[in-house]
Amino acid sequence: MNIPKLHRLCGVFLALSMCLTVLPVPGMAKSSSAIKEELNALKDKNAEIKAEIDGIRQQYSATANQIQDLVNRKDAVDQEISLLHEQIQVINQQITAYGQLIADSQDDLDDAQVRLDALNEKHKERIRAMEEAGTISYWEVLFEANSFTDFLDRLEMINEISASDQKRINEIQQVAQEVSGTREQMQEELSQLSLAQTQLQESQSELEIKRTESDELLRSLAVQEEEFQLLLDESEAKQDQLMKEIAQKQKELSNAQYEEKLAKLAAQGQNPPSSATWITPVSGYTITSPFGMRVHPVYKYQLMHNGIDLACPTGTPIYATRAGTVTRAAYQAGGAGYYVSLDHGDGFGSIYMHMTNYVVSAGQKVTAGQLIGYVGSTGVSTGPHLHFGVSYAGTYVNPMAYIG
Repeated sequence: MNIPKLHRLCGVFLALSMCLTVLPVPGMAKSSSAIKEELNALKDKNAEIKAEIDGIRQQYSATANQIQDLVNRKDAVDQEISLLHEQIQVINQQITAYGQLIADSQDDLDDAQVRLDALNEKHKERIRAMEEAGTISYWEVLFEANSFTDFLDRLEMINEISASDQKRINEIQQVAQEVSGTREQMQEELSQLSLAQTQLQESQSELEIKRTESDELLRSLAVQEEEFQLLLDESEAKQDQLMKEIAQKQKELSNAQYEEKLAKLAAQGQNPPSSATWITPVSGYTITSPFGMRVHPVYKYQLMHNGIDLACPTGTPIYATRAGTVTRAAYQAGGAGYYVSLDHGDGFGSIYMHMTNYVVSAGQKVTAGQLIGYVGSTGVSTGPHLHFGVSYAGTYVNPMAYIG
């Protein structure tokens, strides 16, 4: 085999190995396909919660309708009870009035009876007294009359007295009969009122039972409604939280898709856009080797130069071009020498090679413009300079697109 050719192949392999070893790969982010799966899972879960909320709302609505229907029926029962109560009060008043009328009629009847008894007794006493006194008797009318005319006068007087008393007796008896009849009629009406009162009271008792049952059912439904409301609040809170997670996941998906698009651009040799502010890592430099294919100054054959060489005096301060996290601060013999790589957290990374030494450590957070080391010529180098590289999603891009 041709020895120079072998040396060249070894050099290419070594150069590629060094590039892969020190490539500033940012922290691995989830792919858009993985985020889509997570997003779809969240959406499925959201659909389940939505179905759960719809079910609870239907139950809640059914309970609310049942409560409203029961309230309406209870109002009707209350109105009916109120009406019955008024009817019972009217009947009670009527019963009281009839009782008073019956009592009054009994008084009238008793008074008429007393008057009738007194009149009968008085009539008997008068006739008996007249007979005992001898002032007049039927015998006197028959045997002691002076004349037939006197006899007729005496007989007419007796008849008139008897007729007058009998007339009064008949009048009193008639009044007594009328009072008795009225009293019996009122007693019958009182019995009917008492029966109606009993029936109304029974109806009222039945309605009171219905109202009590309605009150108990209303309390039960109210408790059920509160439980449904609590479940609804909890489910809606879950849905709100899930919607936030979905929104966040959609944002992550958009970011991942954007980063993948930029990574594709980088893989195609294009420079992904960056909205960040980049600063030049050193001052007083001269660009001695740009980004792109070149003849390697040591190996003397064409290789991809994945950065730019900024020639400046040894010991020149090197600053972080952007804020980020130190992913590596190490030494690579036969390659980058002392170097530092940073992850800027948005898919971009940067690397600083051939330092005399670095002043940061892996895992350290740095700010834009913070000192991270000094220019040197360690590793494979032909003189003091800073090899500055920028990568996106693990692919080197032209640094001049960001600091130039």
